[in-house]
Amino acid sequence: MLPDLHTTLQKLHSGQIGPIAEMEQSIAAAQSERCRHVFLSSDFDGARVVAADPNAAKKPLAGLAVSVKDLFDVAGQTTSAGSLILRGALPALKDSTAVERLRHAGAAFIGRTNMAEFAFSGVGINPHFGTPHNPGGNDVPRVPGGSSSGAAVSVATGAAFIGLGSDTGGSIRIPAALCGVVGFKSTARLVPADGVLPLSTTLDTVCALTRSVPDAMLVHEILAQRRVVRSPAPLSAYRLGVAQTVMLDGLDTTVAQAWHRTLAVLRRAGARIEDIALSEINELQQIQASGGFSAAESYAWHYQLLASRKESYDPRVAVRIERGASMSARDYIELLLARRNWIDRMTRRLQGFDAVLSPTVAMVAPPISDIAPGAQLDDAFFRANALLLRNTSVVNMLDGCAISIPCHAIGELPVGLMVWAAALQDDPVLNIAFEIENLLRQP
Repeated sequence: MLPDLHTTLQKLHSGQIGPIAEMEQSIAAAQSERCRHVFLSSDFDGARVVAADPNAAKKPLAGLAVSVKDLFDVAGQTTSAGSLILRGALPALKDSTAVERLRHAGAAFIGRTNMAEFAFSGVGINPHFGTPHNPGGNDVPRVPGGSSSGAAVSVATGAAFIGLGSDTGGSIRIPAALCGVVGFKSTARLVPADGVLPLSTTLDTVCALTRSVPDAMLVHEILAQRRVVRSPAPLSAYRLGVAQTVMLDGLDTTVAQAWHRTLAVLRRAGARIEDIALSEINELQQIQASGGFSAAESYAWHYQLLASRKESYDPRVAVRIERGASMSARDYIELLLARRNWIDRMTRRLQGFDAVLSPTVAMVAPPISDIAPGAQLDDAFFRANALLLRNTSVVNMLDGCAISIPCHAIGELPVGLMVWAAALQDDPVLNIAFEIENLLRQP
């Protein structure tokens, strides 16, 4: 297991390791074959300068390596969102707020990470720049999950301690689950999204991938500029639910085994776990039948580019964006109202529970060859994409918060456990996840 940010910071501050040597290890990992297709551009020399700066050592991130999803503006760099279309765009004039806050906290940015084009996929395939291989699937090349594919692999391989990314329907939690790292999606309103190329202005959340829950807490505090209220309460102090509707359907064998084993471990530790029907989840397909927020809001951003350069898009991205063209103003307003009503009813249903537990995704990472670009494989791609997004997207529609933590055993393909709740319950979710992570990491 790779050392997490907290462990590394302790060693830095005690003098057991040096910042320059630590940065060289991150750069070596970033240049290794395991990070092939992970970085669309790199700034190793710039990262070395930050790591060597004595002022950085006094800051929360102490000049350690951080990767940036190719969706975020970094001053002087072009934001291409994993596309060919924007590669020639003018460089950003200033940092996005998220990058600015991480930089102020002492982050050393080692490079921009690959992603599903325009963040429109839970699979993580990119036909333009290659697909990063999942480091947890060494038997055959497997998908990393998306859309923050390169961000997850950068963290899982040791190239970065933090992978800055975004989550619109699961784009942080899906790759976290498939790659065996931690992904925290905060309540969307807590972190500004300015300077971030949008997919859905309604659903987009700026957040990050890390190697542990304490790291996720620290990074959230930096991004949201707020303090997480830590609780010393044991796991038995919380009332936890298990969503019975949809979220447990069709689990593959590895996920099902990890899920049932994890629940058994939590119950033996005294966790109070109850089933919740949450039949409202069944309504989401009908609520989004006209196309959903991602289609409508991405089309509003892309329609001129689609008219002039559609041939340069990944066809499987273009077809989903174009669904927004058929949505009327009435469709969109009705979608807004339906979501608001659904959130109100879901929030009432969740009252009395501190958090809900679910598998993050219903499947382990599929082989890349099963869903690689090619018209004959499009059906397999869309089936996998829908299944990967199924559980996580519920939280985005809820305007909630969620974290995915690894729950697989040694020797198994990575599996994620999702702890989630309604809006602004970020601190309870993080504290519960902290207790669960400690329990699952015991021999």
